[in-house]
Amino acid sequence: MSFDIALSGIQAINEQLNTVSNNIANAATYGFKGSRANFASVMAGSRPNGVEIGSVTQNISTNGSTQTTGRGLDAAIDGRGFFVSVNAQGTTQYSRVGIFSTDSTGMLIDSNGNKVQGYGPSKNGTLGAMGDVQIPTGQIPAVATTGIAYTGNLSADWTVPTVTPFDPTKNTSYNMVKQSIVYDSLGTQHTLSQYFVKKDANTVNAFYSLDGATPGTTPAVLTFDATGALKTTTGNSVAITAAGGAAAGNVTIDYTGTTRFAGEATTTTNRSNGYASGTFVGVEMAADGSLVAKYSNDQSQVVGTVAVATFANEGALSSISDTSWVANADSGAALYSSPGVGLAGKLATGALEGSNVDITSELVGLMTSQRNYQANSKVLTTENQMMQALMQAL
Repeated sequence: MSFDIALSGIQAINEQLNTVSNNIANAATYGFKGSRANFASVMAGSRPNGVEIGSVTQNISTNGSTQTTGRGLDAAIDGRGFFVSVNAQGTTQYSRVGIFSTDSTGMLIDSNGNKVQGYGPSKNGTLGAMGDVQIPTGQIPAVATTGIAYTGNLSADWTVPTVTPFDPTKNTSYNMVKQSIVYDSLGTQHTLSQYFVKKDANTVNAFYSLDGATPGTTPAVLTFDATGALKTTTGNSVAITAAGGAAAGNVTIDYTGTTRFAGEATTTTNRSNGYASGTFVGVEMAADGSLVAKYSNDQSQVVGTVAVATFANEGALSSISDTSWVANADSGAALYSSPGVGLAGKLATGALEGSNVDITSELVGLMTSQRNYQANSKVLTTENQMMQALMQAL
């Protein structure tokens, strides 16, 4: 009997060593969750009959340390939740490993080639349907300029030009000129020049010239009050004629915030909307899980949002690898949301979650297992000696 009990102890310790060894081997594996072998007593009727490994549990709820990578499509979940992916067999699985990339078709995939699940681009503040995340890798079309935001100080120290009428070829006929970039419907770039001419103490005219063409004779009129604040603006729009296949358009200049103070004339804002067409250059993940595609024209757009799944009992998830799990009846159904919403943790982008294995604890457990192994071996040796003595006495 004691032979069998001691043998069961050695076998159980061997299984425990497998668990400890796996933990130590995966101490540097991203998203790995350490396991623990749980001993259970074996009974023969009412009599003890040794020991066995009753179960092996993973410490899923304890997060590993966050390790900065600097890569735009790496992400770690700070808190509860799992990234969601679907493998080639259609099985939905969950992982803490946020190593993402795009495949040849533009699909967002994880480090194992599984399709990452997320939400489509939002419309009117509502996330799109959940499913595979497609990253558009082509071009985005040009957007025609419809407005320019211009803010500056049109100095009260300016004097009324002595050369009249206004002539863009004579810099003594105007006080200042500023250029803005505008685009037509095909994305062709144009230069809009604003010639500022002081008319009287409280009025500044602005003549517009597109691509060096002769300015119109009717200027925009900016009127200021006695404190230097802008009161009214009239005629502040420029027509863009149809040319080269581009549609005709109109650009309105917004002078909100422009002042007429004494001192230097300055420009603080000179920004136009619209842009040329752009080619996809890459995609990055934001802290809220949104995927931001970037283009060669310095534009960017959100093309999707990764989903995060939470569970009522995440510790009951079934492991299909050391870093991936599937749901079951005990874990409950997955609750999907975007990162930082509800129970789902926020994302640390440009970073990955490391293993939650504590090497020191594992080494201490390894030494404990060694002592237990030696103790059971001693039982076998002692039992063998007793049996030899008994046989010699017969």
